[in-house]
Amino acid sequence: MQHFFVTPSQVEGDSIRIEGADVNHMKNVLRMKVGEAVMISDGNNLKYRCRIAGYEEECAVLRVEEEMLVDTELPSKIYLFQGLPKQDKMELIVQKAVELGVCQVIPVAMKRSVVKLDEKKAKKKAERWQQIAESAAKQAGRGCIPEVQPVISYREALSKAAELNVLLLPYELAEGMKTTKEVIRKILPGQSIGIFIGPEGGFEREEVEQAMEAGAQVITLGKRILRTETAGLTVLSILMFHLEAE
Repeated sequence: MQHFFVTPSQVEGDSIRIEGADVNHMKNVLRMKVGEAVMISDGNNLKYRCRIAGYEEECAVLRVEEEMLVDTELPSKIYLFQGLPKQDKMELIVQKAVELGVCQVIPVAMKRSVVKLDEKKAKKKAERWQQIAESAAKQAGRGCIPEVQPVISYREALSKAAELNVLLLPYELAEGMKTTKEVIRKILPGQSIGIFIGPEGGFEREEVEQAMEAGAQVITLGKRILRTETAGLTVLSILMFHLEAE
């Protein structure tokens, strides 16, 4: 069943009106007919099983058949602070992070980030990443569309992370899997969690120290060195398994 997102204001009793690019996608790309079933999420913990009642000019009108609570979101909000990688790796990271339940992806310009984006390129990239996040959210049946933030500096990332309950920083020089397991075990559902991932070249030692001063816990992901596009997804997978254990 096709899945689309609306805002709560677009839900009016037993009727939902879809506008914008989704209308063209439904009508001309998917060629969805009147009477076809569709799932709608309002981004506010509710989803609706609907059928297409008809098309109007630049609008699709849906008839609600069933209202349900969303049960696909993790019990904790997880923020991925991703060191800006090369090429199109960020697209893969955003897609898979959304599938694994991330709340927000924040690209971070770190000292070893090779890619340097000017304001125009950064804006264009952010728009592309947000489109990927929306598509992944639809595919995964998410109850909301995770936000991909504009690229920020490492200092700004640490300031934003200070608001969170738990900060994790996987580091290739860290040791002690027992300690890492204990750190993960102590994370409780409902706590907000930040994950810091370095770019291809990893973290500068100074960046690790700054994160630790901000309250980050340095952890290891094992004896193997993981690529930047693998490390964050590994932590997200571990947290998903841990938080949904009940």
